[in-house]
Amino acid sequence: MIKILIVEDSPVEQQLLTHVFDSQPDMRVVGAVDDGEHALTAVRLLRPDVVTMDIHMPRLNGFETTRRIMEDNPLPIVVVSGSIGTTDAEKAFHAIEAGALAVVRKPSGPGHPDHAADVRELVKTVRMMSEVKVVRRWPRSSPLELSPGRPARSEGVVPAKVRVVAIGASTGGPTVLRDILAALPKSFPVPVLVVQHMAKGFMESFVAWLEMTSGFPARIAAQGEYLLPGRAYFAPDGVHMLATGDGRVILSNEEPDGGLRPSVARLFRSVAEVFGRSAIGVLLTGMGRDGAEDLRLMRERGAVTVVQDRESSVVFGMPGEAVNLGAADHVLPPERIAELLGHLVKAQ
Repeated sequence: MIKILIVEDSPVEQQLLTHVFDSQPDMRVVGAVDDGEHALTAVRLLRPDVVTMDIHMPRLNGFETTRRIMEDNPLPIVVVSGSIGTTDAEKAFHAIEAGALAVVRKPSGPGHPDHAADVRELVKTVRMMSEVKVVRRWPRSSPLELSPGRPARSEGVVPAKVRVVAIGASTGGPTVLRDILAALPKSFPVPVLVVQHMAKGFMESFVAWLEMTSGFPARIAAQGEYLLPGRAYFAPDGVHMLATGDGRVILSNEEPDGGLRPSVARLFRSVAEVFGRSAIGVLLTGMGRDGAEDLRLMRERGAVTVVQDRESSVVFGMPGEAVNLGAADHVLPPERIAELLGHLVKAQ
């Protein structure tokens, strides 16, 4: 049984969320509080498995509440945002910076055409995040070496002239992407293609937050546009992002890959087929196995492949699967990944 604490200042929203979770056979609401101060106390007393967190609250807002929970009693926190407008949703990503795992939209009321879909997304996200038992942060005073026992090519091996970097991420990915992009040279000479699993409706605000906090130019990819160096292109909601040999983006409505659209797997497969040895593939923290098989395909085609290490990953699912498949040339923490990318493109 997943024990849930609801942090929400609206009594109506509290009732709606309580009904949603208590209607699930594997969930039980153990408490509902209306501000951050009460949330801190409830976390200590009720010991929930997951906290759903509102952002706008009296006395102590969702960002500060998340930060203090993660310092004192770390546990999975899902931000439940009442708006997906860019300004409000960007505030939700400050809670992600503080250690929250995911952000989803508050369900529309019963009778609204989006109600059932919103409820499914919320329940699925809370259920998945409840499996993350230890929420890790990754500041380090010194870089880590390659994880022992991991297959890796010689440090001296570099790809053919790099034309693209492809990155896949899921749970825990937003702050890792921010750190990697912030550490890249401002004149990074190749485009970066990214699939980040994200609740529907939040990609625009996520990319705006990422560009603001990393200083690296970022945008949601548009159909047919040419890829420019020194920019990060993100797959939009609900479509796969592919690359063409002449350096353009193709957005595809083809069937989900492993139940996901966009999928990291489809991006990696496209890059492997089009760019071969002229690519770098990076697989970051996330649940499941999306992208692992196709990172191995990239490696077989001559690309340099990198996965995030266990110690810095919020969830070592996707990168761990890649390591198990022998898909990784390098297993590194985020700061070393940025270092390696800078080295590989500078060496060409």
